[in-house]
Amino acid sequence: MLTALLAVPFALALAGFLFSAWQTQSLERRYGNVGERIDIGGMRMNSVFVPAGGEVDLPPIVFIHGASGNLRDPMHAFRPALEGRADLLFLDRPGHGYSDRGGPENARPDGQARAIARLMEARGMKRAIIVGHSFGGAIAASFALEHPEKTAGLLFLAPATHPWPGGVDWYYDIAKLPVIGWLFSHIVAMPAGLTRIESGSLSVFDPNPRPPDYVDATAPALVLRPATFRNNAIDVASLLDYVRRVQPRYREIRTPTVIVTGDSDGIVYEEIHSRGLARDIAGSELVWIRNLGHKPDYIVTDLAIEAIEKIAGRDRDLQESARRAEARLAKDITDQRAAQTPLTPSAPI
Repeated sequence: MLTALLAVPFALALAGFLFSAWQTQSLERRYGNVGERIDIGGMRMNSVFVPAGGEVDLPPIVFIHGASGNLRDPMHAFRPALEGRADLLFLDRPGHGYSDRGGPENARPDGQARAIARLMEARGMKRAIIVGHSFGGAIAASFALEHPEKTAGLLFLAPATHPWPGGVDWYYDIAKLPVIGWLFSHIVAMPAGLTRIESGSLSVFDPNPRPPDYVDATAPALVLRPATFRNNAIDVASLLDYVRRVQPRYREIRTPTVIVTGDSDGIVYEEIHSRGLARDIAGSELVWIRNLGHKPDYIVTDLAIEAIEKIAGRDRDLQESARRAEARLAKDITDQRAAQTPLTPSAPI
């Protein structure tokens, strides 16, 4: 009797494990590596380097993706508009996409910042504007603290950089555990996560529309691969303790800085993180946009590029650009609500 009872959960666990292994291979066939894996000393980091063309007018730019992401995300948003204007480096953070995890130091933003600095050296980039979205904001801030000589400026997009109340979603805390976390990542994460790719990606953009090609172009499902899922969970679950220690040092940052955020971000507390950065980094500019969610890289891409230009020394009125963006977003939301309002039924004929 006991053997029969144990056989059911064992069979379910084995099915989950085999399903996860099969889907991992399937995802990697569908979303193969578009970058180049380069040895940076003890590990290989994956990246896409786009050299400047004949129209170069900006310093080199490094893009750091957020949690659950990979280099395809910022590349899909920015490469079409910036290609040729600067050397562009899109990278998979350690343990994400097709980059190796490396040592335990890469579970922290400062360790990942050091890995990015070594990747820049391998790519021949001495100094760059660092663009960080969401979790990538904590890494961008750490990069400026660890490598000020390599930092030409900072652009934070809906960053996660300061201590916040509460914690993180329960599955991150489970997946980071030594043994249980390994089992959870190899058995549960893939089948459960695949059911949430659609709704999860929509919620990241909310209240703004998600681009129709976003899921296929940026491959968010790659984070469901067991090793990547666990690395992502360890990153996210460890961030709060990290920023508690490092946030007081943000006042040491001395580089042109712009923070772009929205008042409708359902992923991070913009009042805490973005306003905190604006307070902590002397001379920084906060660009606050009403009706903007967690994806300014996609929803106000033009404004983000203007911010890069301003960081590079161009004369740009970002506050006026924000007002124009707000007017557009307000109209989009009004149109969306009107489209969702059911018509009054006509009288029967």
